[in-house]
Amino acid sequence: MKKITLICLLLIVAACSSKKDGNMIVQGKIKGLKKGTLYLQKMNDSILVSVDSIAILGDNTFKLTDNIGTPELYFLTFEGSNAKERILFFGEEGVITINDQIKNFGFNPEISGSKNQTVLDKFNKVNKQFLNQRLDFIQRDFEAKKSKDAEMTKQLEEDYQKLTRRRILFAANFALSNADTEAAAYIGLTELYNANIKLLDTLNKSLSEKVKQSSYGKRFDDYVSEIKKSEEKN
Repeated sequence: MKKITLICLLLIVAACSSKKDGNMIVQGKIKGLKKGTLYLQKMNDSILVSVDSIAILGDNTFKLTDNIGTPELYFLTFEGSNAKERILFFGEEGVITINDQIKNFGFNPEISGSKNQTVLDKFNKVNKQFLNQRLDFIQRDFEAKKSKDAEMTKQLEEDYQKLTRRRILFAANFALSNADTEAAAYIGLTELYNANIKLLDTLNKSLSEKVKQSSYGKRFDDYVSEIKKSEEKN
């Protein structure tokens, strides 16, 4: 009986440990998860691919791995979950710990061990305020147009443009203050799409050499170069 119990325990441990070797380890605990499959995923040529997976059988801890060149975004996905139930995090070499619960999976995970994730969390905390204000503007604009209040509509449009400029300046200054992290290049790619070329070029030149050689650093440089070429033609 003891031998059978020991064998079962070993099977459970094996099921919750990745068979891969890699320079990035993603480990943690999903409270309430008793059975299912967790996937470690990332984007590859605009396609979401699984780089590791693990079957959970009776234990809520997990360990997944991947060989990562430069820091980039990963997803921790539970089998059957939709896009809103994925945990998005910045992967990088080393040990990253993610703790969450199966109820409201992905809503408020605890992530540690990634310098870039810490930077991105700080950015998102403030950026969320801008997003909430944007939603408020959309609602107020809808109501103003519904009541045919032309004066209010015009004022809201002006205020919204000011909000947009403040958000761009915040994102740019934040990225410049963290130019030694790959998160800065990522912010440039995803949050400064409507910034002027002078601002984009300043950020691009300010990135550290390590970041410039990273995946996001190279993509941001290509992005800035394309805008320059486009403006030169015009």
